[in-house]
This record gives sequence, C-alpha cells and structure tokens, in this order.
Amino acid sequence: MRIDFLGLEAFVAIAERGSFNRAAAHLNLSQTALSHRMKKLEDDLGVRLLTRTTRQVTLTPAGLELLPRAQAVMADLTSSFVALRERGREQLERIAIGCLPTIAVAYLPVVLDAFRKAHPRVGVRVYDNSATEIAEHVQAGRAEFGLTIVAANRWDLEIRPLMKEPFVLVCPDRHPLARKVTVNWQALEGEPLVRIAPQTGNRVLIDDALGSRRENLDWRYEVQHVATAVGMARAGIGLTIVPRLALGVVDTAGIVALPLRNPGVTRTLGIVSKRGIPPSPPAATLLDLIVSALRSAGAASDS
Repeated sequence: MRIDFLGLEAFVAIAERGSFNRAAAHLNLSQTALSHRMKKLEDDLGVRLLTRTTRQVTLTPAGLELLPRAQAVMADLTSSFVALRERGREQLERIAIGCLPTIAVAYLPVVLDAFRKAHPRVGVRVYDNSATEIAEHVQAGRAEFGLTIVAANRWDLEIRPLMKEPFVLVCPDRHPLARKVTVNWQALEGEPLVRIAPQTGNRVLIDDALGSRRENLDWRYEVQHVATAVGMARAGIGLTIVPRLALGVVDTAGIVALPLRNPGVTRTLGIVSKRGIPPSPPAATLLDLIVSALRSAGAASDS
C-alpha cells in the first residue's frame, strides 16, 4: 500500500488548526485542493477522519486514533528533510578547485578576496598540485575544475585553453647574458643550468621543444620548485628556465628574465573540468574571476 503523505499532511494541518481555512493558508493551498486531499485520504483508508459543519471541524474516533501517529510521522519526515537540507547547504558552502602552485601563489589571493565579497559564506579548497595531479582531482570529482597546463586531450575532461605563456631564461643581473635582449639556446651551451623536476610538466615541454639539442646543455642541478631554481640563479650557481608568470611568486631582485629564441618554448594554460558537468554557481563565479585575472596578467606581461 502506498502511503498518502500529502493526505496525511492535510489531515494533520486541519486537525491542529481546527479549520479548513487556516489549514489551507498554512499549506499555501486553496480550500478546494485541501478538500480533495482529505477526500482522497479518507477514500484510500475507507473511513471518515473528520466531521465538518458550518462552524467547526471535529475528529471522528478513527481520526482521533490516527492523529498522534500521523503527527509523529510528519515530525520525523520534517526532521529528516531539515537534516538533509542542512547537509546540502554545507556541501554547497565549500567548493574545491585545482591550480598550479605558481599561479595559486601569485594570483589566487587577490581572486579569492574578490570571491569572498561575492560569496562570503563559501569556503574554497585549493589543490595546488602538479598538472597530472590536478587532472586526477578533476576526474575523480574532488575538484570542480582545474587551472593547469593543457596537455593531451582526455576523453572525460573538457579543456578550455586560455593563454600561451612563454618560458624565459633567468640569470643574475651581473651575468654577461643579462645585457642581451633575447637569448638563443645555443648561447647556453657550456653554462651550468638548473632544471625543475619532471612531475611539474614544464620539463617535458622544454625537452620536446629542444629535441636532441637538449643533450648539448649542461643540466647540472635539479630542484623541485621554481623559487629554489631562481634562488640558485640569483646566487650564480646556474641559470634556469621557468614559465614567465612563475616570476610573480619569487623575489626578482638581482635577476634578469630574458626571452628565449630558436626555439621559443611556451606552455598553454587553461581550464579543465569534468565533461558534461557544469560548475556550481559559486564555482562559476570563481572561475570567471580566475580567467579575468590570468588574462590581465598575460596582457600586462606582453605590454
């Protein structure tokens, strides 16, 4: 037997308020609709629950028997709905995104400040990981989207390219190459170089662009982070090659960043998201702010 919860709701509202008129107003129904619900409930049960006169509504013996049980059922349902709604609100009040560490450090603080003004009660979890890890977070549903290096297409990810970012040579301002306007890769032969670990994704891009010419370079040091590589370049230990926007997260005193030629190496930054799943409204706001900030940063770097 199917339970007529709408009928029970109508019955409890009438019984507690002693009036069809007051019950209809409470449930935001017309009196006709309320009467239909009660008739259907009584027809399903095969008994009368209410006696209605021009002046009052009274409960029949069957109605008196049913009322406390119906009240308990409706109270339990209400409690369950409230708990589920609160849980849903808690989930909506925290979103998660992925972002490359260099971009996260340089640009997310300003973006999150603007986001906080638009959504003051929404928290943000940032997976500031490598490009590979960001793709995994998005695929697994842990992050709604990721700002990362656009790599090979994945069938279950939507990819939205935003901008191409060049790699630059970082050297001490006292180095002979610091006086150049641009630097050819051939000029780096014989120079000790600091490279960044391959899991960042940047190293693969450089190796692919150079091809066999990478074997002519002296990759003497390897580090895990851009800030470490730049610090070593500042100290004169070795030169390093980093994405241009990454310089926004380091102290640039005492160093020079120079464009590289023959070949020029770039990486494409973009947004990855789960195919067919739109972002939640707060995540969509955050995404727009990130895209705007990143494009402004790219335009400023080009000027």
